[in-house]
Amino acid sequence: MSIRQLPEILINQIAAGEVVERPASVVKELVENALDAGARRVDIDLEEGGVRLIRIRDDGGGIPPGQLLLAVSRHATSKIASLDDLESVATLGFRGEALPSIASVSRFTLASRRPEDDHGSALQVEGGRIGEVTPRAHAPGTTVEVRELFYNVPARRKFLRAERTELGHIEEWLRSLALARPDVELRVSHNGKPSRRYKPGDLYSDTRLGETLGEDFATQALRVDHSGAGLRLHGWIAQPHYSRASADQQYLYVNGRSVRDRSVAHAVKMAYADVLYHGRQPAYVLFLELDPTRVDVNVHPAKHEVRFRDSRLIHDFVYRTLKEALAETRAGMDPAVMAATEAHAPAGADSGHGAGGYALVRPAGSGAGGDWRPQQSPLGLQVAEAPSAYAALYSTGTPPSGEGTFAPPAFRNAMSGLPATAADSGVPPLGYAIAQLHGIYILAENAEGLIVVDMHAAHERIGYERLKTAHDGIGLHAQPLLVPITLAVGERDADTAEREAETLAALGFEVTRSGPGSLHVRSIPALLANAEPEGLLRDVLTDLREHGQSRRIASARDELLSTMACHGAVRANRRLTVPEMNALLRDMEVTERSGQCNHGRPTWARFSLAEIDRWFLRGR
Repeated sequence: MSIRQLPEILINQIAAGEVVERPASVVKELVENALDAGARRVDIDLEEGGVRLIRIRDDGGGIPPGQLLLAVSRHATSKIASLDDLESVATLGFRGEALPSIASVSRFTLASRRPEDDHGSALQVEGGRIGEVTPRAHAPGTTVEVRELFYNVPARRKFLRAERTELGHIEEWLRSLALARPDVELRVSHNGKPSRRYKPGDLYSDTRLGETLGEDFATQALRVDHSGAGLRLHGWIAQPHYSRASADQQYLYVNGRSVRDRSVAHAVKMAYADVLYHGRQPAYVLFLELDPTRVDVNVHPAKHEVRFRDSRLIHDFVYRTLKEALAETRAGMDPAVMAATEAHAPAGADSGHGAGGYALVRPAGSGAGGDWRPQQSPLGLQVAEAPSAYAALYSTGTPPSGEGTFAPPAFRNAMSGLPATAADSGVPPLGYAIAQLHGIYILAENAEGLIVVDMHAAHERIGYERLKTAHDGIGLHAQPLLVPITLAVGERDADTAEREAETLAALGFEVTRSGPGSLHVRSIPALLANAEPEGLLRDVLTDLREHGQSRRIASARDELLSTMACHGAVRANRRLTVPEMNALLRDMEVTERSGQCNHGRPTWARFSLAEIDRWFLRGR
């Protein structure tokens, strides 16, 4: 069979197979072009889910009449001119394939006018056959009409889904864009009726966040903003109890470009591993910024994926940033409190700055302060012993000694991050215990209303964090094997084991390569001596090969410590004294991740006084 040159129209239609998957792909390419042209408002008109009509109008810089023909030519672009430009591209589009590919499978019209021109110009393309440029009245900006998508490629059109499904794909992409570009107004209409409008605003105003992901996400999101090693990670992560059954609220942007990246997704999953309920998915909107030369955006035809020059550094940066931010999700603290404490922290307060860029004021102790004389309870909690401590625990007036308003020193710093009503009352975030319900729940009163605590779940988390802290101080010890294990692995895993020998040694494994596809294991982590070392080592090697690091050992260790903490936690129907209950509340306020137990279940709930009033129709 002889080699022949393909016709230009067929070349564009083949390219359309990569660029134009469905109507949402067309909307993506055209709206990105509008943003690259400096548009501040984009109107998207759709009919029949975008199959019959897609019209994109913008108020950008426009296209000169003499360049309309060039705009629908393959590999013609104003965004790059050299390899150096490609290696540091900052625009959303750059390939120069979108317009000719779309025009080859539709009835296509391009009309544009620059602000300095007297009138606009238009160009029509019918299934790849280019017409003439003609004058046309047009406002400054550009309008692109795509009618009857895939009309000349019926095999492709058969693969399109129902109108509602195709419209859903477009709306989801526009939602992703709205999160990334809150400065741009987006107006969407479908079948002649307005369907959605994203008003322009500030990235951190919460308005765009509520419009796109709902008010629940906006109220439960933690603000993250951290820089280091030439990287910046900012955005929002949802608190662990706001989790999803699917990954439908996971948005990642690299230098403003919406992408999917397995390494970053794995880092986020690992950061949530200790606080997320089994089978649930975290929700987040994260923006990663770095030098464009450190990321390759030219690895996917539709630009959905990128490749990092140092993926291990990116993975570690994202993981540590989010892990430390989630560590500050302590019981009794709201996202707004976490974001505001730095500005309201008193001089000399013991405050810790998390990786998220916010400061969380930490109480100086676990409940002992003033005239309290702590003693150890059978639960390992600090409880007040003095007869007067019980009265002092609830007092917000002047104590008998006349030293001023009573507030235990351990709580004074914590008060700075609370709402005014809580701070003025001198009541700590979780308040003071008033009763125990069915031997399971602690009922406490704080400045806003009622706090309900699952005492077993809360004590389990407190014990778990203490065990982790203690073990971290000791480190991982290796236990030599009496008889070394010979492990058969693939060549890639053997190469990884040889290359990462020091990393494996730090994890407690002494491994040497004994052949092209075999390893000698001479020691394993002492804490996991009863585990299956072969399977654990295989998993570690897989992680090291794919992500550059592994938390398998730490996860296995944490699972063991979690079991130990669960067995050591206070059980249901155990009657606690009021000082013991208060001591548990104080420990929750200073324990990292105390909002969830070791299994990801919530440890506490709050009911405001206004909410309780509604139960009983008070004030109506």
